[in-house]
Amino acid sequence: MSATDRVVVTGIGATTPLGGDAPSTWRALLDGQSGASVLDEDWAADLPVRIAARASIEPADILPGPRLRILDRSQQLALVAGLEAWRDAGAPSLAPERLAVAMSSGIGGLTTLLDQYDVLRTRGARRVSPFTVPMIMPNGSAATLALELSARAGAHSPVSACASGAEALALGLDLIRAGRADIVVCGGAEAAIHPLPLAAFAAMRALSARHDAPVAASRPFDKQRDGFVLGEGAAVLVLEAESHATARGATPYAVLAGAGVANDAHHVAAPDPEGTGAARAMSLALADAALAPEEITHVNAHATSTPAGDVAEANALRRMFGAAIDTIAVTATKSCTGHLLGAAGALEAGVTCLALRDHVVPAIRNLDDPDDEAVLDFVRVTPRPLAPGGAALSNSFGFGGHDVALAFTEV
Repeated sequence: MSATDRVVVTGIGATTPLGGDAPSTWRALLDGQSGASVLDEDWAADLPVRIAARASIEPADILPGPRLRILDRSQQLALVAGLEAWRDAGAPSLAPERLAVAMSSGIGGLTTLLDQYDVLRTRGARRVSPFTVPMIMPNGSAATLALELSARAGAHSPVSACASGAEALALGLDLIRAGRADIVVCGGAEAAIHPLPLAAFAAMRALSARHDAPVAASRPFDKQRDGFVLGEGAAVLVLEAESHATARGATPYAVLAGAGVANDAHHVAAPDPEGTGAARAMSLALADAALAPEEITHVNAHATSTPAGDVAEANALRRMFGAAIDTIAVTATKSCTGHLLGAAGALEAGVTCLALRDHVVPAIRNLDDPDDEAVLDFVRVTPRPLAPGGAALSNSFGFGGHDVALAFTEV
């Protein structure tokens, strides 16, 4: 690509707790729906937290049985979203050597690992599935999509906890700019609704225990927030050099104008309370995109509903934008979807593209009483119109201190 060529988003696919595809997920977000519910399975009965946000459509309703048996659930979700994104982009025809994949997961094939360990203990080593290794490896989703699409320019799987999906997009941007690919299929997938992750996150006091009202459990920036809701799903974006997209007549959603990647180097699980690393990621994203802070009109916040994390992000936004943050429309879509861990950043990036395309910002659900330590221009109660011509940020932060910010502009 030339030095002046931009990188555009030409396809979006998703399977989430709100819908089995990107359009239904977007409509549900604008309607303020929640995908959270109380788990009623026997295995969840004794867990301290029994709230989760399951994918609304089972992969088994879409994929053929033989595929299901050799893919972990996270890989199944990745394939569903990836195929939708590819179709949405027009199933472009190009040399396989010019097509790459960057598909992430924060945890990988965890459910397969735990289930096959149970098989080993109860039925013996000879009954362990021969597909176990490719099903549990963290790069399994990337490999699945690369095989499906014959992507030979590379199959990458950056793993950075809850920033993984966003970092996959940052990598895809770099691959196209470096001339290593014309198209990169990017995103994240996660399927970790299982007793061990739920018990482990509950032990950290990271999960909401609002069992009496699960749809009200995810409350970003609200004074009564008590943790996040574990979700599952996948989101995939097709990134493409604009000249390549124009030549084949594709209509982009938005421009991925820049990315910023930083690290708190503060604590393995707690954010830097001052938000210095997060602010640095946003600053790097704006510099990469050649955008001035006053050009940002919308932020899709990482905002998981944890007491410390939401305040740290608010501090980062104020550090980055100063008083101008009071004029930037801030939303937090995990209030509806729950937290999709390694898929969250890709899903929220896709939502940000749709917000720019349709000039509307989804409202934050359950934000009844904003925290006095997180004073921002929140979009509450109903979606808010977004003036044309602006730019937006999508933030993603993860355990390990990972900070990723993505800057998008209109086409």
